[in-house]
Amino acid sequence: QVHLVESGGGSVQAGGSLRLSCTGGEFSDPVYTLGWFRQAPGKQREGVAHLAQDVRDSETYYPDSVKDRFTISLDKPERTLYLQMNNLKPEDTGLYFCAFRRARLRTALALTDATNYQYWGQGTQVTVSS
Repeated sequence: QVHLVESGGGSVQAGGSLRLSCTGGEFSDPVYTLGWFRQAPGKQREGVAHLAQDVRDSETYYPDSVKDRFTISLDKPERTLYLQMNNLKPEDTGLYFCAFRRARLRTALALTDATNYQYWGQGTQVTVSS
């Protein structure tokens, strides 16, 4: 049973940092895709950080909007997925979700498509003020 729960959201000023956490999954599968998505009011849910692994290797993917500012990581012993967000901007404001799929997604299009993920948390709010 996978029941994802996000935490770590809050309100920060532009240029600040936050670290989001996601727990509730075993995260011990040899093949998986994990992702962080965000949704701003009136906008579609968008992928911001992704981690995909199979028995051969793993990869991360970030869209240009967050590249070099966001970092996704998985602490397997702690069963926790993290999203480190630095140099936050007002446009980063939104409800942030973690998501999980028991398969490896390979292309940027597949990784960032929310419909490809099987399990979701309820979200944690991030608000960045200018």
